[in-house]
Amino acid sequence: MKMLICGLFFCIAVSGSSQDYKTSLIPDSLKLGANAVKRFEELHVIIKGIDKAIVKHRYAITILNENGDEFAYYNNFYSNLISLNDISGRLFDAEGKLLKSIHKKDISDMSATDDASLLTDARNKKYTFYNKSYPYTVEFEDEQDYNGIFYLPAWLPVEDEKFSVQQSRFVVDVPSADYQLRYRQFIYSLEPTITGNKPVTYVWEIKNQKPVIFEEFQPDFRQIIPAVYIAPSDFSIGSFKGNMNTWKGLGQFIFALNNKRDELPENIKSDIYKLTDGIIDRMEKIKILYGYLQKHTRYISIQLGIGSWQPFEAKYVAEKKYGDCKALSNYMVSILKEAGIKAHYVLITAGEGKAGLMEDFPSAYFNHAICCVPNGKDTLWLECTSQTKAAGFMGSFTGDRKALMIDDDGGHVVSTPSYQAEDNQQLRKVKATVDAAGNMTAEVNTHFTGIQQELQHSLIHDATIEERKKYLNRALSLPTYIVDKSDYKETSGIIPSVDEFLHVEASNYATVSGKRMFITPNLFNRSVTKLTEEKERKYPIRFSLSFRDIDTLYFSVPPGYILEARPKDVSLNNQFGKYTISYKIDNDKIEVIRSEVGQRQVFPASDYPDLVKYFDAIYKADHSRIVLVKKEG
Repeated sequence: MKMLICGLFFCIAVSGSSQDYKTSLIPDSLKLGANAVKRFEELHVIIKGIDKAIVKHRYAITILNENGDEFAYYNNFYSNLISLNDISGRLFDAEGKLLKSIHKKDISDMSATDDASLLTDARNKKYTFYNKSYPYTVEFEDEQDYNGIFYLPAWLPVEDEKFSVQQSRFVVDVPSADYQLRYRQFIYSLEPTITGNKPVTYVWEIKNQKPVIFEEFQPDFRQIIPAVYIAPSDFSIGSFKGNMNTWKGLGQFIFALNNKRDELPENIKSDIYKLTDGIIDRMEKIKILYGYLQKHTRYISIQLGIGSWQPFEAKYVAEKKYGDCKALSNYMVSILKEAGIKAHYVLITAGEGKAGLMEDFPSAYFNHAICCVPNGKDTLWLECTSQTKAAGFMGSFTGDRKALMIDDDGGHVVSTPSYQAEDNQQLRKVKATVDAAGNMTAEVNTHFTGIQQELQHSLIHDATIEERKKYLNRALSLPTYIVDKSDYKETSGIIPSVDEFLHVEASNYATVSGKRMFITPNLFNRSVTKLTEEKERKYPIRFSLSFRDIDTLYFSVPPGYILEARPKDVSLNNQFGKYTISYKIDNDKIEVIRSEVGQRQVFPASDYPDLVKYFDAIYKADHSRIVLVKKEG
């Protein structure tokens, strides 16, 4: 499946501002290890009522080197629901001298679409100074008017790793003391400063925030940087009103948006009955109808006003044979309803590594919709934007996170499937022959399951033959090789699998020196993780994937060689995982079995020295060599 996040409106604005932009005024502690420094920011949200807000940004960022250039670009969003006005920008040199100002005619104004978008009123305004004399500072300012406050921007002052903040303020004005502003803080221990009566002003502020320096296996970025999310209680968007104090209330609003948009044309009803009449097994019916959806529709992003949140009617999808994630999920729910099967529309935050909804903070931070068919332990989840994904498989895109299921009575927080090591397997068998010159030919058969088959699934369905060939001929950990044959067999299921068959030729695989031959037998699954000892680990250790890998390798080596040295068998078993590698050598036959199991889990930072030792031991074992020597005579 092409990992396309569909068109629910989701745009978080972050920025900053300042007065004197001499680089010398930045504390050395903020420049150390940084690519860019936010000098000043004020993100000011003025809530006028349940249906209107004004958002003002002013910010300045000093770019220290070319790796920070991405933060010098201006890019903001507007649509029929959100206007974008009063854009200004200035460029300063290292001494704070003004070099250039933006002119309105220089700002690009383009559709915020991609190849999968068809109907949208979303547009972006963009600008860059294209400066390459470092350091330099950019300052931008703009204003947005929100026609509806279903969604409000969040304050994320630290925009990336190696990005420090000299000063950033988040200011929120609400109409009166009676207005209930809801907020959720991350890595911010203080309460906001609250002043005034009409309006009431909330202020959050950070100063001299040092850059986040990347640590291997660190937590999700949201869990290690300051952030404040805000959400209204009562709100209005389009002609719809709602309350999101609870997930149930937010779900009631979504239910109202979707209500009576499930009517199907007679020809589709007729297709449903033809396909399922006589099918007794409920699960089989669901899979058949999901296959019908996949065969007769395709994903197209549609974002028009309230349509950023409201799905197009089922009749529209049936006629046009396309829709966005909202429309397709609503269509799937409608099809199942016609077949007598209760299904639910589900809002979710999609994307590999993305966190799910904040369970204690009802809010509209979603970017995707899917379908859920409840049935106890056999509940089935359906990704309706994919024409190739197996029924029931959520994978890394939408799996293992909290989502909001919409029912007649409102919203309910649910969990999508979590995948364990036995679900995410890579089981490989290799039969290889090495000749006297050190060249190798190998047949490589690998069985991938669950999340570990996602890449191969994409190679089958999304890549051309030429693209697949290019990938395979640079993906293996061999110095010089060619994959001259490849084939795939895919098996659908709640835990799908792919069998990959490769024929590989590798010149100079083994090193021949005089009468000795050196072989590194672990061919295709060598660890590349070399951790360095850190003086002080700052963040917890996070493993994001449970998996099981087993490699079984059989080698035939040239006759006339005998064993001179072999690696020791290795067995590791601790809190981080299990790893074994063992060898059997009998004349010109070598057998190697490597196994590794890891679990999705989090460890304290204090465990890092032990983690270094664990990965170092795996790295050494994976790169160990067998030494053969040619017999005399």
